Amino acid sequence: MTLYRLRDRAELRDPLMVVAFDAWVDAGAAATTAAETIADSGTIVAEFDADALYDYRARRPTLHIDDGRVISADWPLLTVRHRHFEGRDALVLSGPEPDYRWQELAGSMVALAESLGVTQWLTLGSIPAAVPHTRPVTILGLESEPGLLRGGVEAGPMGLMQVPAAAVSVIDLAMSAAGVPTLGYFAQVPHYVNGEYPAAAVALIRAVEPHLGAAVPTSMLELRARSMGAKLDSAAASDDSTTSYVERLEELSDESRLPSGEELIGEIERFLREGDPGDGDLPR
Repeated sequence: MTLYRLRDRAELRDPLMVVAFDAWVDAGAAATTAAETIADSGTIVAEFDADALYDYRARRPTLHIDDGRVISADWPLLTVRHRHFEGRDALVLSGPEPDYRWQELAGSMVALAESLGVTQWLTLGSIPAAVPHTRPVTILGLESEPGLLRGGVEAGPMGLMQVPAAAVSVIDLAMSAAGVPTLGYFAQVPHYVNGEYPAAAVALIRAVEPHLGAAVPTSMLELRARSMGAKLDSAAASDDSTTSYVERLEELSDESRLPSGEELIGEIERFLREGDPGDGDLPR
């Protein structure tokens, strides 16, 4: 038995699977926001068995109560949606990161990819990093073979890294082992930002566009990114030590280098240990 139900077997042209889960590798909700924007109002072609994948005590459904009457509950959903672009068809797998059965899920995803004729697997992620909000978002790349990344994104960082795994990475490994080319784009999000960081979502969408052969509208995301940037500028200007901190991050960013593995691991461990600071807060 598989963990999914196939709802639509539409004929697809060179389908690209774009994947993003709401998890620790979704800092600033950038990856899932980018995936949702790419999927837009696409048709659901497959849905997964939420009862088998989620711990509802850890990710409780949202209950809707109207005038003392329980009317509905919103359950976590993991779906694949189809959207047609001029260059090729896109399939978008997105939702909360499953709590259970990661390896079984990976096997089901391989079966689903084979059923739908997926020709390339593209993972989106976003990670906390010591970067300033005043500079363009840096994108790190992963690829199962040379030449898959686009837009000048480099694979890296170089050297051996050992980091806490995400479900998307387990699936990536299974897809690569099955012979499907896999790649990933991971946006660096300033570690002092809490809540959504739309600038990183826009950067991830721009990274995906060459693979789609089409542009994805992002005007609303860009407006939100400018608003967030202005808010952070104001917060930074209100305190001399904060201003100095951001300036130091700008100097490091302007060196135009990829972060080392140790730097990334340090930021990830801090993020998992401490969580985000307060909404829009900058370190003092």
